[in-house]
Amino acid sequence: MLKLFNTLSRRLEEFVPIEDGKVRMYICGPTVWNFAHIGNFRTFIFGDVLRRYLKFKGFELTHVFNLTDIDDRIINESAARNISIDEFTAPFITYFWEDFDALGNERPEVTPRATEHIKEMIGIIATLIENGHAYESDGSIYYRIAAFPEYGKLSKISFEGNIAGASDRVDTDKYDKEDARDFALWKLVGEDEIPGWDAPFGRGRPGWHIECSAMAMRYLGETFDLHAGGMDLQFPHHENEIAQSEGATGKLFSKYWVHSEFLKIDDVTMSKSKGNFFTFRDLREQGYSPLAIRYLLLSVPYRKQLNFTFEGLKAAESTVERLRNFRSLVKEGGSPTGSDGASSQASDGDTQPTGRDSAAAALKKFEEAMDDDLNTAAALAAVHDMVREVNTIIAANGLTEEEKSAVLDAVAKFDAVLGIFGREDSDLLDEDVEALIAERQDARRHRNFGRSDEIRDELAAKGIILEDTKDGMRWRRK
Repeated sequence: MLKLFNTLSRRLEEFVPIEDGKVRMYICGPTVWNFAHIGNFRTFIFGDVLRRYLKFKGFELTHVFNLTDIDDRIINESAARNISIDEFTAPFITYFWEDFDALGNERPEVTPRATEHIKEMIGIIATLIENGHAYESDGSIYYRIAAFPEYGKLSKISFEGNIAGASDRVDTDKYDKEDARDFALWKLVGEDEIPGWDAPFGRGRPGWHIECSAMAMRYLGETFDLHAGGMDLQFPHHENEIAQSEGATGKLFSKYWVHSEFLKIDDVTMSKSKGNFFTFRDLREQGYSPLAIRYLLLSVPYRKQLNFTFEGLKAAESTVERLRNFRSLVKEGGSPTGSDGASSQASDGDTQPTGRDSAAAALKKFEEAMDDDLNTAAALAAVHDMVREVNTIIAANGLTEEEKSAVLDAVAKFDAVLGIFGREDSDLLDEDVEALIAERQDARRHRNFGRSDEIRDELAAKGIILEDTKDGMRWRRK
């Protein structure tokens, strides 16, 4: 029985989806104005583990993970470079997916971009104006907080008085508003200003919060099962998502809200604004493997803050190497003795567990840990307990074929959720890779982007990373 801590209720709750056997989930993705740092990737890896475990539990999953490709930073940076926002964001989208794939994350079913869903945003805003939840001021459209008495039900923050500035993403536009707490849904732009979109209420561009509401409801419906993201998004972003979505539909937006805690460096929250951050590529350039980075970022349960240290990363590097060696050792095995599945007898007469016993016990502890609000620390402890016990068995007696099968099956199940053992050697030869890349390039030239994406995903699944360089497309193995 999976239990998750629901931020909305502040309680650990049994996870019961709206539709039996099916889960509809939205997780906030990156704003593609720069490289994602490892604090961002802690949240995205948490989302990947959540996704994988829901599938492990047998749920059919629709997972939406957005890309925010328009906001003030993107507009300012693209203007400074005198290029369009599409030209500015395109390379960062490519870099993000390269890093995302390299860290062993599964691609979500739907990965929408904000700029492709302006129509849906305009529709929601029009509804909010019509029902009195939004109003116009100096050409911009604002959400009327006073029209939504439940505002604050997610963050549990007291909103007495003026809260402008409570977060660096709270709307602080200079335009007149009825209430300092009101936030922008649509920002007025000039006729010649770029970017801008025409709407019944005037030419403009969307506010940050309306983007996720539009994309979530477009693919998951007006009410869905689970919304997740980093703790930094709880207020104001997720609070505002609830207000505008439920203000438009009159229905519950998301049944469960799950938030991952911050990653810190030297006990200070990592952020670009503080300048105390590392990107995934920074750590790769220092020689650390994607597998070790992933292991470290998921080693602490998602609702606990993680303090990043290079000592911890070095330890993670050693740990994942031991896990990979263990899997290889089990496959090679020792000379098996005894009958399949029979417990061995120690010299003192005590019955010792077999590899099959150890695997079964570890899987039970693993699932109990993951059912307990995705307790990855306890789940990893179960994995390491099995590794230690099976290594002892191999050293003493070797493994029977049945034991080897049971242990490798357990490893596969652990890895299906955590992704910490790494891919085994790819069965793609170099010439096969080159042929697929050539086919992908041809598909892109003919604007067959569907086939292009299929090939990219196929290569990523085989551990092949594509890189755009000034000299053309290159590839490397993870």
